[in-house]
Amino acid sequence: MPRLRNVALPVLATALAATALAGCGGSGSGGGGNTVTMWTYPVIFDEAKNKEYWDGLVKKFEKKHKGIEVKVETFPWANRDTSLATAIGSGKGPDVVYLVPDQLPKYARNIVPADDYMPEKARADYTGFALKSVTAQDGKLLGTPVLTSANPLICDKRVFEKIGEKEYPSTWEDLEKLGPKLKKKGYYATSYSGDTQQTLNLTFYPLLWQAGGDVFSKDGKKVAFNGKEGVRALTYLKKLVDGGMTDKDLVTTTPKLEQTPVAKGKVACTWQNTPADVEPFWGKKNTVVRPPLKDAKSIGYGTVGALSMLKGANTEAAGDWINFVAEPENAAGLEKQSSNFPARKSAKELYGDDEVQSAVGDTLPKMNAGPVKDKAREAMGVLAPEIQHALLGKKSPKKALDDAAKAAEAQLARR
Repeated sequence: MPRLRNVALPVLATALAATALAGCGGSGSGGGGNTVTMWTYPVIFDEAKNKEYWDGLVKKFEKKHKGIEVKVETFPWANRDTSLATAIGSGKGPDVVYLVPDQLPKYARNIVPADDYMPEKARADYTGFALKSVTAQDGKLLGTPVLTSANPLICDKRVFEKIGEKEYPSTWEDLEKLGPKLKKKGYYATSYSGDTQQTLNLTFYPLLWQAGGDVFSKDGKKVAFNGKEGVRALTYLKKLVDGGMTDKDLVTTTPKLEQTPVAKGKVACTWQNTPADVEPFWGKKNTVVRPPLKDAKSIGYGTVGALSMLKGANTEAAGDWINFVAEPENAAGLEKQSSNFPARKSAKELYGDDEVQSAVGDTLPKMNAGPVKDKAREAMGVLAPEIQHALLGKKSPKKALDDAAKAAEAQLARR
């Protein structure tokens, strides 16, 4: 898994995780000792640099906090939910674990709310986006943010030069109007991955939010993606696919990035990749960062990496470690080496010498991390294939969304 923001969501792993957690009342390696065990994942993709960062931070922490030992273990992204849920269920889970927003509800019953150990001064320092992304329906903080990310619209400058265009799209209408001109010259307006193993956070949900819709109702008790906004979003997306404004093969397959039209310089703009993804193919000077597309509103997907404490941990020791990692000067290495951004207002600018990354950072206030609600992944699991059916012409957008809603409501009923 090259970057945190490109996480796919296998339905099988989700189901196994839910099963393992169902009968588990507590977790953590625990024992109340002064050893804190943390599980994380390769947010810093380079293995050596990842180890260097965590080893250095542990050494710095242990020097400052005598008598507390920290063990950081890095696990693969693949099947992480299954592994974590199994460990928790057998009482062998970690004290602290790195989670992203849509994982948090799954482990809520096993998490010690960050409200119990986060200093008030630190809480006031977090951005609204960071805090909202880890806040449960009951208002409790399910994790301590240590980084944020953004997926704005990015455009290939070379493509626009080839068709003689100087203006970049800012609305759905703008992108659609470019379609015929781009198609005539052998280019796609955008790229959409409809493979059901891809997370809808990166693909369909931004369009749903831009249309003014949401995945769930405000109280979280019902799905809302099949409302008029969802139908509008899927109808627009189908128009792009049917009109040849995106590669139709990608509706059912996910080739390696280097094999896609994006990497080959055949796509004008995309919201499903970041500058760090495309830089090896486009070059930094050809990467143009724009705010997310707008229909009713301009909004895109971004996420938050957070550290959560599991029940059974030594609250004081684990809390000291989490708060230490989250301090701006300590989190900076994790953020910059993973091409991500700070979660705190007081953090220093990380990319002052990098115009592209700085431009991405400017779009963070427009980002949404998706629903922090139970059954969010289950809803995604039934919605993704129905979206694919609509794009392949097997169902109308309305029918596909209604069928997905019916299946998702059945999932919600089994709380």
